[in-house]
Amino acid sequence: MVNSGEKGGPLRLRSLNHISMVVTSIEDSINFYENVLGFIRVKRPGSFNFNGAWLFNYGIGIHLLQSANPEKVVHKEINPRDNHISFQCDDMQGVERKMQEMKIKYVKRIVEDEGIYVDQLFIHDPDGFMVEVCNCENFPVEPTPSGVGPVCFRLPSHLHNPPIAMGKNTSVLSASKEIDL
Repeated sequence: MVNSGEKGGPLRLRSLNHISMVVTSIEDSINFYENVLGFIRVKRPGSFNFNGAWLFNYGIGIHLLQSANPEKVVHKEINPRDNHISFQCDDMQGVERKMQEMKIKYVKRIVEDEGIYVDQLFIHDPDGFMVEVCNCENFPVEPTPSGVGPVCFRLPSHLHNPPIAMGKNTSVLSASKEIDL
């Protein structure tokens, strides 16, 4: 077990860069991520000796990697308690209408905590990887007491969505300086 308190704390990371997914069809996956989720295909290094594609939007990249054994991919039912990536949206009703127009199968959930509600829509990409669309900013990010001292969030800017519920022992590292809020 790694102790985050050893030798200066955890790794000093800045942000999520990309996720990589092994897919059965690069073209089907490009179609889904461009036309359903709004990603844009970007240049991929030519030195790779395998088929793939890079896409980018919303501050993150998606790297598609062609499966060496596409027949072995197992498709599952949509299960909100399975691995997934989640995207924030401003208009859940509009997104749901668009999914219906596009005839995309989805599962709808509502999460409630202390009178605050979050709507969730779960879909699958062509290979069964689950994608959530939500209005998760309704829930503030609230640090839990860890007993290890002040909590510090590392952010690429002064803004964060969802908002961070700041306590007296909470600070934000933004770009290169610490901000007490």
